[in-house]
Amino acid sequence: MIELLFTVCLFTNEDICEERKLTFVENMSPMTCMMGAQPELAKWSESHPKWRIGKWKCKMVDTQVVDI
Repeated sequence: MIELLFTVCLFTNEDICEERKLTFVENMSPMTCMMGAQPELAKWSESHPKWRIGKWKCKMVDTQVVDI
């Protein structure tokens, strides 16, 4: 699995920011995620008009569970 991680800030107050993520279950590479990220971010942005997307990145999800 791969995640698209991105930071969003309120248009009305740039000091209020949050991290968000979209997880893709399809088998894709980080490069495929990077190429497909902009359309996904555009869809998210359309449904969240009060937020502005800042930086974003794709990363593999660590699926290993560590027992302590």
